[in-house]
Amino acid sequence: MHINPHFFILARPPFTVIWNYKDHTQFELDTLYSSRLISLIEDPSLFDSASEIDAAFLAAGLFSIDKPVQPEWGWDELSKIFHIGTKNLPFEHVPSDIHEWSAQYLEHCEEVLDTQPPLARFTAHANTDLIYLPAPMLDKPSNDLTTVLLQRKTSRSFSSQAVTRDDLSRLLYLTLGYLKEREADTGDTVPEAFRSRRSSPSGGGLNACEGYVYAVRIEGLEPGIYYYHPELHALRWVHSLPTAPLGQLLAGQHFINDLPMGLFLTARFDKLWWKYEHSRAYRMAFVEAGHISQTFQLTATELGLSTWLTGALSDEQVEKLLGLEDATEQPLFFVGAGYGDGEVQCKELKALMENRERDQ
Repeated sequence: MHINPHFFILARPPFTVIWNYKDHTQFELDTLYSSRLISLIEDPSLFDSASEIDAAFLAAGLFSIDKPVQPEWGWDELSKIFHIGTKNLPFEHVPSDIHEWSAQYLEHCEEVLDTQPPLARFTAHANTDLIYLPAPMLDKPSNDLTTVLLQRKTSRSFSSQAVTRDDLSRLLYLTLGYLKEREADTGDTVPEAFRSRRSSPSGGGLNACEGYVYAVRIEGLEPGIYYYHPELHALRWVHSLPTAPLGQLLAGQHFINDLPMGLFLTARFDKLWWKYEHSRAYRMAFVEAGHISQTFQLTATELGLSTWLTGALSDEQVEKLLGLEDATEQPLFFVGAGYGDGEVQCKELKALMENRERDQ
């Protein structure tokens, strides 16, 4: 018998709480159950299938007959618990289409709005002791960057129009490519492993994030999943597109199913823990993914494309699609681009909201 490696113990008198962070389940144990669990942790061979307590532990998934697979993790348990424990959002039911998603999302928003939002730090002194700044002069944007920043927004409605291969090339190079134009930024004193430069900053110069193109409608490119080689500015075929719609990979957000292309951003944890042994570096993976995501969005906006982004992934499905099951490289984020009407809300959700307003 083997102990499930994915639980930790909390002291919450009068109980011992067992938290299975992988399966998002918790159990309260009294003294009898707690003592027995400690005995089995000390010696799993004492497991007795005829024991009511031991059978309960087995049914709860705290023990297993087969030896669990434990992927490599180069940091301490704290970051491992956070990473695994926040995978695969614990939905009671993942929406199967856009109408289900709209109904669930609207119900969730209504529940949130029935409660008071948290107050900002200085709400009580909102208009006192302030230093007012000059009004920003944006009537005539001073440069192209200002224009792009003003135009960038999250869209949730896309058309069937394909993205050109030239636009894909520019988008990937400026987002993830190792810029040839910046090769002179480093000298001989910088080790070769840290010389590559992207347009976005990277913790420790490691460029720990990678990109996988979700290509549906890109001119001159067969639909599929492609890995982007940043040093070669080239694509490598990884997998065919799944039969399930894109929304199924992204926690049921089916309004995005018409997106012509997107980019799964992953993090090479092995790169990070190669240089930084402490798990605080785990934070840097998300910071870097955020930098790259914003660069992607601004570049796409400059190209005339609408953008959308999400961190709500059906992790296990995405890992399988990218060939990253139990790997030291893991998906963190998704950004997409395409043509559309730029609507912030999808038409199905808007229609549902309008119908509810008429019924009230």
